[in-house]
Amino acid sequence: MTTSSDTVKEPLWLAMEIKILEHAALDSSGPNLETALHTIARELDQSGYNVSLHGGNYLRLRWALEEKNRNGRPLLEDLYGAVGKLTFEDVENTKKAAADIVNALGSAWPKMKDYERKPALLEMVQKARLGFLIEKAKGLPESGGIRHLIAAEVAPDTIMESLGIPRQRYDQEIAAIKAEKEEKARVRSLLDAVAGKPDEERIKHLINRDVSDALIVEIAGVEPSAVDAARKAMEQELKEKQRLAQEEAKRKAEAAAGPPLEEISMQDRLAHIEAIRDIMDLCSAEKEIRQMCEQSSVPKCLVDIAVSDPDRLDALEAEAGG
Repeated sequence: MTTSSDTVKEPLWLAMEIKILEHAALDSSGPNLETALHTIARELDQSGYNVSLHGGNYLRLRWALEEKNRNGRPLLEDLYGAVGKLTFEDVENTKKAAADIVNALGSAWPKMKDYERKPALLEMVQKARLGFLIEKAKGLPESGGIRHLIAAEVAPDTIMESLGIPRQRYDQEIAAIKAEKEEKARVRSLLDAVAGKPDEERIKHLINRDVSDALIVEIAGVEPSAVDAARKAMEQELKEKQRLAQEEAKRKAEAAAGPPLEEISMQDRLAHIEAIRDIMDLCSAEKEIRQMCEQSSVPKCLVDIAVSDPDRLDALEAEAGG
């Protein structure tokens, strides 16, 4: 391609075809060919292409017009039409889609097979693909739309512009994706520690380490029902642990309280009452009395009587023969 400006976007062949399409109504057949050539060449010159004064480029324009006359329509009518008929499934493989268009148009437009035309055609197909991606993204919730385009490797600026979101929102989604990848890596590491274990044990291992149900299903490869079952089993296990803990606490409390009054022998009763009296001689506050009696293994039933009904303590002592 020969141009006189670095700012020209289209390759020369495409710029020529665009001008030919713009002048589709212009008669370029027979004696009118030269007039059409001069008109289009002059406009291309004004757009930054060197055509009028470049023999090779001028000849290429002539060939393009002759092809248009032979087919009875501009090349871009067929090319744009072919691109416009592409489906999203077609453009999933952009190179194949471009090759299919070349094959479809090659008979009528042999120049489409030229290597220099492939980049521009591929760009058209890629734009078609981008259009499909953006259309789908706009129909999704904002987060889903952003992620859809990120997964399709669409440029960040294009994502922000097409979805109308600021850089901060885009960066927020990127950070969330990064965090999710790190969490998945953590879960895989946790699973390595219980590799080969039954599913229920693996699931419980993950639940105990605050892994979400969705990630357990995804990464551990289990059914949601298996996660529900494991949680229910854990709830039952927790209830049983709590019951056993309560029973143990009760047993310890009873052991610390000592035997009931009717199970204390008269000899032991006298010894405990004597200890209580010694403690009460040292302190008068109930809290201190109870603490010292507990340290001296005095049964709680006797301590309760001593601090609430001292006269009864005397009666119990007399009853025991003290």
